[in-house]
Amino acid sequence: MKFVIQRVTHASVTVDGELLGKIDKGLLVLIGIAQDDTQELADKMVRKLCNLRIFEDAQGKTNLSISDVGGSLLLISQFTLYADCRKGNRPSFVYAGSPDMAEPMYEHMIEEARRYVPDVQRGRFGADMKVDLLNDGPFTVVLDSKELF
Repeated sequence: MKFVIQRVTHASVTVDGELLGKIDKGLLVLIGIAQDDTQELADKMVRKLCNLRIFEDAQGKTNLSISDVGGSLLLISQFTLYADCRKGNRPSFVYAGSPDMAEPMYEHMIEEARRYVPDVQRGRFGADMKVDLLNDGPFTVVLDSKELF
């Protein structure tokens, strides 16, 4: 499982002109799910995400979590995080989770995140989404479960 986490001042996602999710201060998270990912791993990744101290405290140090600052989450599924570009010029996505496995996992992560953060917005699994954001910092962190657990 991979998360690309961007601290944002605002972010939104639309599909066919329909606004699906919008946040102000918080985290935009692009979520890649691999075929061998489990619900237990998803829970660990969400817990890590929600406890990351990447917001500034009164002294300007990144010492606060999203809960500490009353921020929001915008969670977007993105299978392209598992692009394999080693051969040729066309990426392969054989390591990405199949939709019948990845979509329930994505839905589970949204519900799990709501245990930590009251305002969790979302995209639409498998849709052609347009994501708009203003990266704050810029501050971007990549969490890869293979490197964490």
